[in-house]
Amino acid sequence: MIIVTTENIFGKEIRELKGFVRGSTVQTKHIGKDILAGLKTIVGGEINEYTEMMDEARQKAIGRMVEDAQGKGANAIIGMRLQTSSVMQNAAEIIAYGTAVVVD
Repeated sequence: MIIVTTENIFGKEIRELKGFVRGSTVQTKHIGKDILAGLKTIVGGEINEYTEMMDEARQKAIGRMVEDAQGKGANAIIGMRLQTSSVMQNAAEIIAYGTAVVVD
């Protein structure tokens, strides 16, 4: 699956638009990671536990978007975007979306 953030794929011709595709996940904080993150706020620096959690969430959302595109018969996604929002205290949604297409 080719995934790009642009409207075109260099060197490829878009043959067919399959439509909007998306994938999402909602991640919550883990109590153990919360304790470590709380300690990190005292000394400063990157909170690796949350960085890893959000990376996993992005990968899940992108994977679900790809499944949606494959289900529509696409072999590429153009205009891909990621968005994050807080859905409740200590929980965040990651959504990946774009336009599914068939390219040569």
